[in-house]
Amino acid sequence: MARDIPRVMKHADAVRYFEEEMMPGIRAIEATQSGNPDWPRRSEAWNNWTDSLCKGREISDWQYENWTHPDSCGG
Repeated sequence: MARDIPRVMKHADAVRYFEEEMMPGIRAIEATQSGNPDWPRRSEAWNNWTDSLCKGREISDWQYENWTHPDSCGG
């Protein structure tokens, strides 16, 4: 539960970090391939990252299970 986590990350903060820190690398990979957005790669990156946040107790199980994907991942 969120109350068991010392400092819970909010969805907006998670999206901002993902957009600023992770998406540039994903876009660079896409540019060397087709040049088009790779929606499955983006979605998997978001899922893997939020899974690590949950396991690291930075977000709750509920957040992990209910957060929507950012627009950059196809919403």
